[in-house]
Amino acid sequence: MLACKGTEMLLRHRISLLFLILSNLIVLADSCDSRCLANYIIGNKLISAPHGNNCSVTVKITSVQYETLSFDTKNMQMNSRVKVNMMWNDPGLAWNINTSNATAIMLPVDKIWTPGLILDNAIDITVQPYKRDVLVLRNGNVDHAVILFIAVSCEINLFTYPFVIGDCPVAINGWSQSSCGLILSYPNNITMTGSEQSGEWLTENVEITKDSESQNHTYLSVTLSINPFSAVVTLILPSALIMLADLVSFALPVQGGERNNLKVTLVLSFTMFLIILNDHLSSGTSCSPLIHYHFCFCLVSLVLSMVVSIVLTRLTLDDSILPCKCSKSIKTQNANLGQHEDAGVIATTKSTDLASEVASLQKIVNFLENMDQKGQVANSNEAFVDRLDKICFCLFLFIDILYIIIVVIVTRTDICKPKKMIIWDKDDYYYSFWDAFPEYFHNDTVYD
Repeated sequence: MLACKGTEMLLRHRISLLFLILSNLIVLADSCDSRCLANYIIGNKLISAPHGNNCSVTVKITSVQYETLSFDTKNMQMNSRVKVNMMWNDPGLAWNINTSNATAIMLPVDKIWTPGLILDNAIDITVQPYKRDVLVLRNGNVDHAVILFIAVSCEINLFTYPFVIGDCPVAINGWSQSSCGLILSYPNNITMTGSEQSGEWLTENVEITKDSESQNHTYLSVTLSINPFSAVVTLILPSALIMLADLVSFALPVQGGERNNLKVTLVLSFTMFLIILNDHLSSGTSCSPLIHYHFCFCLVSLVLSMVVSIVLTRLTLDDSILPCKCSKSIKTQNANLGQHEDAGVIATTKSTDLASEVASLQKIVNFLENMDQKGQVANSNEAFVDRLDKICFCLFLFIDILYIIIVVIVTRTDICKPKKMIIWDKDDYYYSFWDAFPEYFHNDTVYD
């Protein structure tokens, strides 16, 4: 009887102890809040990629926000800001309801694994997390966002500058090597934020494009165009007006030098615009802008027009364009001849002899005839210079009209195509350890 009571008491004691342990476990489970769960996950140090047996991780990019910050026309470099929102599943970060009732927790971004994006054609890149914490759901889904400040080199065809439109690729990808790596799933659309105007460049459109040579290569294709108003007002219009002023300057008389002063001023003014063009526009691309050739033609035409005007002015003063010393000697000889004639006239007038008076009168007549002959030569010389001036004007007018026609034809035809840029590092994507070391994976060889 006592033995039965002792057994019953022991059984009751064990049951009460079991209930006490279960109640403590329930209390402990209920007491693990979000911070407790976060500290527990952080303590596991899950900083490696959550890849499966095929050593690949799929990351879904939920949204992409793009903004063009600036475009350097001189160096053909584009600076942009890209915000990428990503989501992936990490089974090591998941928990069940028995562990905690929390549906989501916030973890520091540097305490867990986050995908690293690669930009193959980036000159400079700065990656910043959008927030210091990442959102982790109960099923292990992680929501994360990064901001990329990217500088890429663009190969836009500037041949028809400032009437230019072209594409600039931004190759945002995940690390990939053979069947391992980061597999990115892109959204269908990209949101453009901020101002679409970046100086004289306008961002027309941004879309996700797959490389035709490889399906694994995907990049952002940024379509840019130039607002031609500024370039037309500051470069093309002044050059056209200077060329028009050069043609109108032929209306000025050749004598006097006013035309030469105007043409020298036009050449100096055009040189200033040429310096502005060289400081603003690059000429080192495979297709040099047509405006460089335009400015070269205008400068050569202005200089030739100035030289022709100087030569014509010289011809109006003398029959020859020989150096100054020769012309001076001729003038001094004519002056001496005139002085001798004047002296002879004065000497003969003092003579009372009739024959000498007749001779002096003859000399006076000869002197007046020489002056009249010189005037006729000067008039014929001026007429010849005027005809030559008209011929030069017609020649320059014809050259300018022909040049305009050629420019229109050249701009209408696609005669300059830049080479396609190689933006992918193919060694990173196509190199395979399985192909390079097949014996390592198919044999049971042990390597020390």
